[in-house]
Amino acid sequence: MLRIQSVRAGYDRTTVLHGVTVEVPKDGVAAVLGHNGAGKSTLLRTVMGLVPASAGTVLLDGEDITRLAPHRRVARGVAYVPQGQQSFPHLTTAENLQLVADGRPDGKEAVAEALDLFPVLRELSGRRAGLLSGGQRQQLAIARALITRPRLLLLDEPTEGIQPSVVAEIEETVLALTRRGGLSVLLVEQHVGFAMRAARRYYVLEAGRVTSSGDGGAEAEGTVRAALSV
Repeated sequence: MLRIQSVRAGYDRTTVLHGVTVEVPKDGVAAVLGHNGAGKSTLLRTVMGLVPASAGTVLLDGEDITRLAPHRRVARGVAYVPQGQQSFPHLTTAENLQLVADGRPDGKEAVAEALDLFPVLRELSGRRAGLLSGGQRQQLAIARALITRPRLLLLDEPTEGIQPSVVAEIEETVLALTRRGGLSVLLVEQHVGFAMRAARRYYVLEAGRVTSSGDGGAEAEGTVRAALSV
């Protein structure tokens, strides 16, 4: 679904990604792991078009999107959930979802499907997003992205600062979405257990370079932990 080939990117004169190559399987999850400052978030921002690639290519289902503006990537089926459980805090849960659904011919159906995935949001539909817990705001952020019916979902640290019970819910939702087909996920994550259970492929970044990669699955957890401890 996605191939990031020899990509270099960064900010002003500072290069953060040094020739990174990552592949996301169709209807599957690729996990990117690494310590703070390794370049993980920059990688997602580059795929989204928020950080321009100075070299290399980004291919979405065979189409070169390296130079496309972010809104054109959205139109081609890319959705991005950044770090931080972002929402419009003064709007209710329902209003946050409706903002994304407005203007979409299938908006009402898409909202209903998102609420089926995260039933707690239906219970909290009238509550302002700023009053939700961190886990509930993260569920809201993912639900908003899914309303756009993406082919590729970019998730940046979706379990950061979230209680274990909600981590399990988010993990199961991600797995259920990929099992039903039509969605691929590029997951940046520090929760190694979650990442390895979800991923078909993994990549470890260190100082903007891929230092380890392989097939995902629980059996790869030890290998990844060892790579991260170096």
